[in-house]
Amino acid sequence: MTKSPINPMKRHGAFSWNELMTTDIEGAKSFYNQLLDWKLEPSPMDMPYTIASVDGQQVAGLMTTPPEAAGMPAHWGGFVTVDNVDSSAKQAEFLGGKILLEPRDIPNLGRFCVIADPQGAPLSLITYFDQCE
Repeated sequence: MTKSPINPMKRHGAFSWNELMTTDIEGAKSFYNQLLDWKLEPSPMDMPYTIASVDGQQVAGLMTTPPEAAGMPAHWGGFVTVDNVDSSAKQAEFLGGKILLEPRDIPNLGRFCVIADPQGAPLSLITYFDQCE
């Protein structure tokens, strides 16, 4: 049995997901649906989460700002795929960055963390559970 090729968005170093955190999720869904004609559907996650799709391809997620990020302005964030999120977080610190959110699991999806580069720009890193299949 041949292993199917890895999704190019799940290769180390590739931007693989975009996510909006906002205090007005309904307003954001209305705005982006009208502006970009996104198909919006609830996700079967453990929290309210909306998946945006274009032509059947999932392109982004929208969520209410979680309590631990209260006070932050609404913002879009990018996720970059890494081979091992725990190792990459440690490497980011070694290179002068900071870990803003320690590595943790997203049930049925992967393991992620949020780092900041030496200039303070935040970035989410993710290792998908199916990367190793």
